Amino acid sequence: MSHQCFDVTIDRQIAHIVLNRPEKRNSMIPAFWDELPAIIEDIDNHARARVIVISSTGPHFSSGIDTAMFSDSSITADAQARAETLRQHGARFYDTVQRMQRSFSVLESCRIPVLAAIQGGCIGGGVDLATACDMRYATEDAFITVFEINIGMTADVGTFPRLVKLIPEGIVRELAYTGRRMPAREAQACGLVNRVFPDHATLLAEVMAIAREIAAKAPLAVYGCKRMINYARDHSTADGLDYIGIWNASMLQKDEIMEAIAANAAKRPAQFVDLPVRAPRRTT
Repeated sequence: MSHQCFDVTIDRQIAHIVLNRPEKRNSMIPAFWDELPAIIEDIDNHARARVIVISSTGPHFSSGIDTAMFSDSSITADAQARAETLRQHGARFYDTVQRMQRSFSVLESCRIPVLAAIQGGCIGGGVDLATACDMRYATEDAFITVFEINIGMTADVGTFPRLVKLIPEGIVRELAYTGRRMPAREAQACGLVNRVFPDHATLLAEVMAIAREIAAKAPLAVYGCKRMINYARDHSTADGLDYIGIWNASMLQKDEIMEAIAANAAKRPAQFVDLPVRAPRRTT
């Protein structure tokens, strides 16, 4: 299937999703918000891969939301219709923001780890995308910027709810209030980026190596880890302890454990079961 904003390949249990509009700095046009969740959900629901890598092309990872999306093409010349449209603006905007938020939330809610490989600028909505991923890796020349303040906006697609759980609040506030660029090394120092690599080719090679290492592990166990980490982040320690106990009481698979032990002892690749294919969701 072809996409307007992405190229998608799957090889050796790794899905590679590449932003493919370098001439437009991979800005997020309307098609982006439909294509990304559809791609992620297809891979997840059909268990097409064990790891997802999101990378990009050109000088920047993403320049963020295409500013053309801010123009209101629904306003007509008819005075009465225009008045009604203006009164609906808040509700329309809220629906649009929720749709855009969901496009990134699927990265968190999917059962598969998602790794972001960032080169150049990770700007505005690019930060929303990157912070929704499980891990982030960057090139030496990469930077992030909460750019919305520079155009008179408050970031609303996911930056703040996620960023404050990844780095210290004071740093988030500084980035939010100033719109300054945070270089890759600074992002690594505060824990936003896992590792920094000298160039784009090395970045992709190293991130793919990490992805292969994850793909070699038991998918059910990796799914459990992702679910538990997300839950622990958003709940108390007591709640997290209780949930992991309940999870393993129903999800722990002794056969997978024995296969992992036997494979390690024999120094061979383990033969794990894949995630189950999910039943289609009803749309009623």
